[in-house]
Amino acid sequence: MTIGAILKFAIDPDVLGQSVHIDVIGVIFMVVGALGLLLSFFFMSRRGRTSENDLLDHEQNPPAI
Repeated sequence: MTIGAILKFAIDPDVLGQSVHIDVIGVIFMVVGALGLLLSFFFMSRRGRTSENDLLDHEQNPPAI
C-alpha cells in the first residue's frame, strides 16, 4: 500500500509520459494491498477458533495410533 500511495500522491503523473499512468498503477497497488491486509486479518481470526466441545471430544476420545 505504501508503494501505491507514493506512486499516486508523490510522483508527478507525467514523469514517464502519456503512455504510463503511474497514478492509476498507484491506486491498483493500494487496492490490492488493502485486500491482502483484510484477507490476512480474516484468516488469522479464523485460525484461532477452537470450540470447547472439540477440545473435550479429543480428550475423551483420543485418536488411535
